[in-house]
Amino acid sequence: MRKKSIYPYSEWEIVEESFDVDSNLQDETIFAIGNGYIGMRGNFEEGYSGPEGTSVNGTYLNGFYESEPIIYGEEAYGYAKYSQTMLNVTDGKIIKLYIDDEPFDLFKGKILSYKRILDMKNGVLIRRVTWESATGKRIELHIRRLVSFNDKHLVAISYEVLPLNFDGKITIISSLNGKVQNQVTAGDPRTGSVLSGQVLITEDKRQFGSFGAIKQRTRNTQFTLVCSMENELETDNPYEMQSELEADWVAIKYIVEAKQGKKIQLSKYISYHTSRDYPEEKLLENAKQTVEKAKISGFESLLAQQKQYLEQFWYRTDIEIDGDLALQQSIRFNEFHLLQSVGKDGKTNIGAKGLTGEGYEGHYFWDTETYILPFFLYTNPEISKKLLEYRFNTLNKARERAKELSHKGALYAWRTIDGAETSAYYPAGTAQYHINADIIYALKRYMDATDDIQFFLQKGAEMLFETARLWVDIGNYNPRKSNRFCINDVTGPDEYTAIVNNNVYTNLMAKSHLEYAYKMANLIKEKYPKEYEALVQKIGLSDIEVGEWKKAAELMYIPYDEELGIYPQDDSFLDKAVWDFKNTPEENYPLLLHYHPLVIYRYQVLKQADLVLALFLQGDSFTLAEKKRNFEYYEPITTHDSSLSPCIHSIIAAEIGYDEKAYQYFAQTARMDLDDYNGNVKDGIHSAAMAGAWMSIVYGFAGLRDFDGKLKFNPIIPDGWKGYRFKVTFKARLIELNITKEEVIYKLLEGEPITIYHLNQALTLELDKEVKVNLTPKLEAVIFDLDGVITDTAEYHFLAWKKLADKIGVPFDREFNEKLKGIGRLESLELILNQGNKKLTEQEKLELAKEKNEYYLELIQGITPANLLPGILPLLKELKENGIKIALASASKNAKTVIDKLQIKEYFDYVVDAAKIKKGKPDPEIFMTAAEELNLPYQNCIGIEDAEAGILAIKAAKMMAIGVGKTDSMKEADLIVKDTDELTLELLKQRFSINNKS
Repeated sequence: MRKKSIYPYSEWEIVEESFDVDSNLQDETIFAIGNGYIGMRGNFEEGYSGPEGTSVNGTYLNGFYESEPIIYGEEAYGYAKYSQTMLNVTDGKIIKLYIDDEPFDLFKGKILSYKRILDMKNGVLIRRVTWESATGKRIELHIRRLVSFNDKHLVAISYEVLPLNFDGKITIISSLNGKVQNQVTAGDPRTGSVLSGQVLITEDKRQFGSFGAIKQRTRNTQFTLVCSMENELETDNPYEMQSELEADWVAIKYIVEAKQGKKIQLSKYISYHTSRDYPEEKLLENAKQTVEKAKISGFESLLAQQKQYLEQFWYRTDIEIDGDLALQQSIRFNEFHLLQSVGKDGKTNIGAKGLTGEGYEGHYFWDTETYILPFFLYTNPEISKKLLEYRFNTLNKARERAKELSHKGALYAWRTIDGAETSAYYPAGTAQYHINADIIYALKRYMDATDDIQFFLQKGAEMLFETARLWVDIGNYNPRKSNRFCINDVTGPDEYTAIVNNNVYTNLMAKSHLEYAYKMANLIKEKYPKEYEALVQKIGLSDIEVGEWKKAAELMYIPYDEELGIYPQDDSFLDKAVWDFKNTPEENYPLLLHYHPLVIYRYQVLKQADLVLALFLQGDSFTLAEKKRNFEYYEPITTHDSSLSPCIHSIIAAEIGYDEKAYQYFAQTARMDLDDYNGNVKDGIHSAAMAGAWMSIVYGFAGLRDFDGKLKFNPIIPDGWKGYRFKVTFKARLIELNITKEEVIYKLLEGEPITIYHLNQALTLELDKEVKVNLTPKLEAVIFDLDGVITDTAEYHFLAWKKLADKIGVPFDREFNEKLKGIGRLESLELILNQGNKKLTEQEKLELAKEKNEYYLELIQGITPANLLPGILPLLKELKENGIKIALASASKNAKTVIDKLQIKEYFDYVVDAAKIKKGKPDPEIFMTAAEELNLPYQNCIGIEDAEAGILAIKAAKMMAIGVGKTDSMKEADLIVKDTDELTLELLKQRFSINNKS
């Protein structure tokens, strides 16, 4: 159920219509603005005099941090040594206003009108206030603030004051305040920092004319920061200018003889430059040049440049939703904040809270590669390249970390700013070795989408090979698991399950990593021998080592539970009790704030998608039926205490046909911050979830997949939407998709012709030419059961089972035989053995099943075309003549033999091999497999069965189900016919049409 909106719905704006102290912290995050380098919370220029704890004044610079030793109660070798905390830096936005001597303050006087607008189309924060002082003097304020996308060092503020009912003195003070500090954490590890007191030490102040600057240095890291300002006052009224310099303060004061109805405008230009980017001796000069250049341009010109930048961004990035204004607003809000938060210089990354708050201390995580990089890759690939460059630039730190942990190669930090590990809790930090594979997975995606071989040769290959070395070093070939390659003592994405053996997500990602390393090593050795040899010399790579990558990948151990037909999250996960969700109070979520980690680790309970994430990222390693079974097992035990989780569940739900769930998870992800789903937006945005909203649409509803370097789509449209439209960039092409309930229109807007795929249908796109694909459900395939539908071999099965049952002394009659219809041989044998209370070994069961099959094979030797049930042959001919595909989905492992003897093999486009099916009916796997192999969507298929288990399997596969027979057990069927001779193509089409209209 969607939460009540906090802000009114609007396509391009977030609007606050009244000032509310209770929501101020949240509003400061929502109305934050930035450019990927500078981030400013939505604090007021005049400051804040409200109750303590209702505001966090913050300005942040991406990659600018302080570090302190981590103090452990009990330390061990290899623990992270130093913290890193993104700093709250010099406050440059201060503009104080006095009416005569009365300060403009929202907590004093009267607010007559108030509106604040985050204009996402133009990239500007706007505030309009009409205010009356205690003495009755009224003013109208129009304040605009932008952080420039064109110059990463620049902020500009336009501050207009209009006296409404008086003449008198108006004083405007434009200041820089260096006395700042970070928020201290209050028990929640996701918020605040370990820093206390002032960390930035003021070393110098400058002021001349309308210019001012403060130079500061961090206490431990010894980074230098210069914050400067230039000011320009525009007024027809007389005024005088004064300056103020204090210990950590520089101010320019304008005292204006104001006249009623005469506007006064201050334009303020602020810059931030640090020694992380430039030599220290250049900082003041660079800072001064930045603000002087901005002053010459003027605020309106800067605003026009901002708009032009964003026009290009939105052209390539915007998702248009027809039919849901709330989600239209939220998707644009999320995309805008991602642009505001992401580093674009190859030296910085994107924090979990962006640049909007101090949660997680401004650290970068795996969120970047797994969630955020795909968004930029398919909309603004140059930014995704810069994110990968950051990882290359921290590769030496990753090598150092691997060496510290006695590993070969490189191990990327779990949470970091400069590349060094800062996670003080290693079970949920360092143990998440999967970050290596996550980064390389992103590299592979980047290469598949851009073909940027120069980047790979110069940077990517070294990252790939050094990180691949780690897997071979930490894993082992385990004789207890048939000498499979195992990876022990790691933590997967789910942080409620730590330090486990053979986490499936980790092992699958490592396998993919090693395969890619082997493939690319051989490719560049062959095609770029000079570059390969240079790299071999640099990192000491050998052919033997490359061969080890191939071997480890081929023998990678992937746990599987035959009984449940699912992949256990790790070796021991299914041995644990399931968490008592029923008796866990709602206020005890998130669990990490109310239970010791050991309590949580003992149960089957997930903080976030783990195995379900593997179903998405390694989707080509699972069948659709496997995805469905695994999703159904893991979804109920996932708390979604992590904001990373809902979007992944949305994507998989959409893929397996749970459209309503997909939409619910998407809505939660998309409006997570605007509606404050987790109650913690006060600490900053959830940047990964913001990217996850894009993923839910593009990967989920539109079905984008790119496993083999080919671009594939399988679009659906949520109920309530009329349509949606978006663009993706792929291999230097810009492709637009316009999706409605009736069709999808593909159009190439830029680049050379390209072949993409709708499902597995190849489509060639040419410039500015539309390619339309009909999405209206249509009957494209009929999937038959065998026994009781095509022929009646039930009597042969009964006689074979009867003979076997008599031999082992188990009572067996025709009534009991009905229970075996539609299920596999081993499942049937289990029921018979249970009937006789027989306990046998697995080997004995296999021998009995084989014996029964031999009896059955003897009996069916006499089958001829005469044994076809009435009406089946004409139906098969009719389907074939009309281009309707035909598949056989029988639990019988002898199905191919039977249709051979019936002489109807030529009619079947696909026969499911029952021996390869992991779960029998009523599990939908056999029908889902048939649809997959026919390359058709399940909704375009009809399944025909004569048993309850089969009907349930068809319905679970989201197909239309037709039952054959007189039994009441098939009540779930969409249509029941008494006899097969009632089945005609006309009937199937008619019923299919009725079903899809209802």
